[in-house]
Amino acid sequence: MNRNFNDGLNFFSKLTRKRIWNALKVIYSFYESKFTGKAIHRGLPMSISFEPTTSCNLRCPECPSGLRSFTRPTGMLEETLFKKTINELADSLLYLIFYFQGEPYLHPKFLELVKYASQKGIYTATSTNAHYLSDAIARRTVESGLDRLIVSIDGTTQDVYQQYRVGGKLEKVLDGTRNIIKWKRLLKSKTPHVVFQFLVVRPNEHQIEDVKKLANEIGVDELGLKTAQIYDYEQGDPLIPTIDKYSRYAQQSDGSYQIKNSMDGHCWKMWHSCVITWDGKVVPCCFDKDAHYRLGDVSETSFQHLWQSEAYRNFRQSLIRSRSEIEMCKNCTEGTQVWA
Repeated sequence: MNRNFNDGLNFFSKLTRKRIWNALKVIYSFYESKFTGKAIHRGLPMSISFEPTTSCNLRCPECPSGLRSFTRPTGMLEETLFKKTINELADSLLYLIFYFQGEPYLHPKFLELVKYASQKGIYTATSTNAHYLSDAIARRTVESGLDRLIVSIDGTTQDVYQQYRVGGKLEKVLDGTRNIIKWKRLLKSKTPHVVFQFLVVRPNEHQIEDVKKLANEIGVDELGLKTAQIYDYEQGDPLIPTIDKYSRYAQQSDGSYQIKNSMDGHCWKMWHSCVITWDGKVVPCCFDKDAHYRLGDVSETSFQHLWQSEAYRNFRQSLIRSRSEIEMCKNCTEGTQVWA
């Protein structure tokens, strides 16, 4: 409880008058759009995800990076492009996620990018498979000012872990996490807030209680039990959990599966956040993994111009009109994290 409280205090410490004012404009615009049926936006995003790279060392199923199934190119985020965008958004931006696809720590300047954003008072977070958290890198991570570190741990034994994290070594994940916690203690740092994220799938659902115990033993700050997105779920899939609470999909009387989301025609993400790929393409959200719905390019124009563009306005309007018409929305669920 105290650890989550400290993280909350840290997050709220990032608030400034400009960020609060921008947040109020975003919230008002969202509800005005919802009630009027017209896509209106007067602010800038409160949160963005920046993709350091599409490269990954693992081959996880249901992941385009792991499957090497992208139609878009693989590459590394350029430092100049990142800084240009952050400089433009720093006054209004509250939350920056260094993740979309790929393993962030494969980017050679990843922690330098984190430090740049942290020095501007932005809350920074990333998600990692934790295979590169050597003692030296763990120390640099703590020193970078990173606020939140999400560690993917999808099994408490190697035989179960590797069924989803194909090519991964559980011991590396545990050693890397211990390194982070050690350097937090030695440097007397409250950050990063370390989260074990357990993607609940059928092969590991019997280890939920085990991962709770492991989280306590390692000393992480938080455990998140996350539901899995399955691409071809209609006829079932071996990864869909048998525990309904942790499944995004409900089995029908004929044996087929349907997504639980009701598709209400509104999407808060389209008003408060977006994703920027490693090469500068802006896409609506993290469900557009192959960047099919590109709404602009920050290497070609200012972010503010892009955010208020006709293309973005038309996309938000299409969501209001009928969210079910948009392909990526058909496999979307909000609130898919269960905190333990």
